[in-house]
Amino acid sequence: MKKGAPFFAVVVRAGDNKYACRASATCNTEQFMSKKYDVIVIGGGHNGLVNAAYLARAGKKVLVLERRHVLGGAAVTEEVFPGFKYSVCSYVVSLLRPEIIRELDLPRHGLEILPLDGTFTPMPNGDYLWRVNDHAKTRREIARHSRVDAEAYDEYGKAMIEMAHFVKPIMSMTPPDPTSLNPKGLKDLHFLGKRFQKLSADDKYNQVQLMTMSAVDFLDQWFETDVLKATMSASGIIGTFLGVRSPGTAYVLLHHYMGEIDGAFRSWGLSRGGTGAISNAIADAGREAGVEIRTEAPIEKIILKNGVAKGVLLQNGDEIHADVVSSSVDPRLTFMKMVGEEHLPDDFTNDLKRYKYRGSSGKVNLALDGLPNFKCLPGAGPHLRGAVSISPSIEYMERAYDEAKYGHFSRRPYIDMVIPSLTDPSVAPPGKHVMSCFVQYAPYNLKEGNWDDKREEFGDTVIDTIAEHAPNIKDLILHRQVLTPLDLERDFGLSEGNIFQGELTLEQLFFLRPAPGWAQYRTPIRNLYMCGSATHPGGGIMGAPGRNAAMQMLKDLK
Repeated sequence: MKKGAPFFAVVVRAGDNKYACRASATCNTEQFMSKKYDVIVIGGGHNGLVNAAYLARAGKKVLVLERRHVLGGAAVTEEVFPGFKYSVCSYVVSLLRPEIIRELDLPRHGLEILPLDGTFTPMPNGDYLWRVNDHAKTRREIARHSRVDAEAYDEYGKAMIEMAHFVKPIMSMTPPDPTSLNPKGLKDLHFLGKRFQKLSADDKYNQVQLMTMSAVDFLDQWFETDVLKATMSASGIIGTFLGVRSPGTAYVLLHHYMGEIDGAFRSWGLSRGGTGAISNAIADAGREAGVEIRTEAPIEKIILKNGVAKGVLLQNGDEIHADVVSSSVDPRLTFMKMVGEEHLPDDFTNDLKRYKYRGSSGKVNLALDGLPNFKCLPGAGPHLRGAVSISPSIEYMERAYDEAKYGHFSRRPYIDMVIPSLTDPSVAPPGKHVMSCFVQYAPYNLKEGNWDDKREEFGDTVIDTIAEHAPNIKDLILHRQVLTPLDLERDFGLSEGNIFQGELTLEQLFFLRPAPGWAQYRTPIRNLYMCGSATHPGGGIMGAPGRNAAMQMLKDLK
C-alpha cells in the first residue's frame, strides 16, 4: 500500500476466506496514522488475534497489523485453484484451548469443528491398521495384530490421560523463573511441585520418561506391534528435526495427546471452511470487542525511544504509535529484523542465536478428480474420512530421518494425509476433492541444490510414495501446490520453515522458551511483548500463547 493511499476496512465472514473491502471516508491513511493505540499486535495469525481479542475485551484500544492479504498466519484457508479451498499450512485442529472457544464465544462467530474419525495406516504387505474414534472397534483392530497390545492400549490411554491432566493447568500458566526470588514465581514452582507429588508412583515415573525418552523407547514399554508403534510415534516428530528414536520426542507425543474437542482428550477435527475459519472466527470476536485489523501492512521496524517500544514503522513509511507492542511472529523476525541486534543485551542475543528452528517438514496440497483407492482396503469407505498415515514401520520412519540428517529430503517420507472434502463438501466442487499432505522430512538446509530447484522433485517424491499404496492417485490429480520449508519461511514468516516457531525440545520448553529469563512474554525491550508459538506452551492451533501473554500484559498495565 502506497503512503497516502486509502485504507480499507476489512470485513471477514467466519468460515469464509473471501474479503469484502469497502472504502471509508473516515479511514484514510493520514487519519489512521494520527490515532494512538494502547497496543499494536504484530501478525494476524491465530495467536496474535487471540492476544488482541483478550486485550480489547479488557478495554484496550488494539490494532492488529498483518503482512499478508489474508488473516490467519499458518492457520489459513486459501482458494489456490478455482473452486478448491486449501488449508494451506495447518490442516487439523485439536489443541485450541476450550477456554478460548468459550470465552470468545467462537461458535457464535462461525467456528464449527467436524470430528476426524481415526487414523488409517496402509502397510506394504497388503494389511493395514485402522484406529477409529470408537474405542471398542479400535481395540478389536489392534487385537487383530496383537492381543497383548489390545490389552495394553487401554492402560496406555489411561496413563496418557493422567499425564495430560497433569500438564493441562501448566498450559495456562506464565512460566515462573526458577532463578528469581519473586514470591509469585516461587508460589508457582511450589504449585508444580505439589502437583507432581500428588501423582501416583507410576505416573511420576511416566512423566519423567515422557520428558526425557524417545517416542519409540517409551512406546516399546507398552506395545509390540511395529506398525502401531510407528504410527503412534509419528506424533513425536511433528515439527522437530528429530527421529522417532531421538531422546525428547516422547514429550512431543504428549503435546499432541493433550488436544481435546468437547472435553475428549486425543480428539482431532477439521474446521468447517478450513483452518482459516478458526482465525476468522477469532478475528470476528476481536472486532466485536473493538479490535482494528489492517492487512497488507508489513512492518519494517519496531520504533524504540530510550529502549522503550513506542510503535512500528511500516515498509511503506507509515509510523503508527502505541503504548505497547505485542509480537506474534518468531524471535528471529521480532528481534533480529524488527528491533535490531544493537538494541539488545548480548546474553539475550546469544540465547536467540542458539534457539533452534531447523524446519523439517513440507506440505503438498492436491485437488483431485476422485478418491484414492488403497490396495490394502479398496473403495471409498469410511477409512478415508480420518487421517491416512504413511508410517508402516519404525525402520521406515527412522530411515526417513536418516536421509534428512545428511541434508536430503526423504525419498520415502512420513506423510500424514486428510481429505477434508469428505467431511466438509464446501471446500471442493461437487464430485471433486482436496487432499492435504503433511510431509516429513524436508530439511531447510539442503546439502545439494536449493529448494526453488528441488520443489517439484520433492512434490513428485510425495506423489510416488502415495502411489505405492494408492496407485490411482496420479490419474486423479487436477492441481497440486508444493510448499517447502523455504516457502514456509518466505510466504508465512516461519523462520527456517519451522511450523512451531522453534522446536519443541526439552531445552526450549516452559521457562526456557524462547530464552532463559525471558519466558514470561516480556522482553528486554520495555513495553515489547511476545505472544506467538515461540513462547510457552508452544505451537499448534492452540491460542494459549496469545491468551497467556494478554493476561500477563494486563497485569503489567494495571
